[in-house]
Amino acid sequence: MRTRDVVGAAGLAGVAALLFAAFTRMPAVGSAGHVYRDLVVPLGFREVTPNLVSSVNFDLRALDTLGEETIVAAAVVGTLALLRPADKEPKPDESGYVLPAVKLAGFLLLPVSVLLGLDIVAHGHLTPGGGFQGGVVLATGWHLLYLSGSYGALARLRPLDWCEYAEAAATGLYVATGLLGLALGGSFLANVLPLGEFGSLLSSGTVPVLSVLIGIEVAAGLVVLLSRFFVHGLEEDQ
Repeated sequence: MRTRDVVGAAGLAGVAALLFAAFTRMPAVGSAGHVYRDLVVPLGFREVTPNLVSSVNFDLRALDTLGEETIVAAAVVGTLALLRPADKEPKPDESGYVLPAVKLAGFLLLPVSVLLGLDIVAHGHLTPGGGFQGGVVLATGWHLLYLSGSYGALARLRPLDWCEYAEAAATGLYVATGLLGLALGGSFLANVLPLGEFGSLLSSGTVPVLSVLIGIEVAAGLVVLLSRFFVHGLEEDQ
């Protein structure tokens, strides 16, 4: 126990020293100079990406985004391994009362949420949004059926089998896009596709491609995760 405490304290001290060094070298609040901004803005314009956040996520630090995507994939794999599906999916008790207005709102907002999520993913390199945000909106849209009081409708309409394949395929295609950049541009995840015109949908090279792949991976991964949690909760109740 004592050795573990010493190692833990040494690690915390190291992290504290790094944070102190980083904070003391940050630009003052309200100052005109900002080193990271001065690096990112020219890059965004050079790669024809109006949304600088997407330029950072899928170009400047696309490798970091691959790590974040891998975390989501690992969460899905871990959940599937720990919460194994039952031989027969339990039937939920849908005898509870849901206000008609809530049901109507849920059913009406489902197609709106799906369209909004697709729009956020597709235009993530042009306007605020991107694959992470759009993927969450897409997954949330499907689960409005559950909030409307119909788990049965959710179970029938969600493309669960396709989501499992799509989540894995999107992760693999992200790596394949990186290898394409390595082959054509000399570095992993280099932006090697045609940049197009500033502000057009087909522009920014690999940025929208990676954003769409992240959107698919996040949306499919969340659907699979929530489905397993739902089944586990139903098993516990019964």
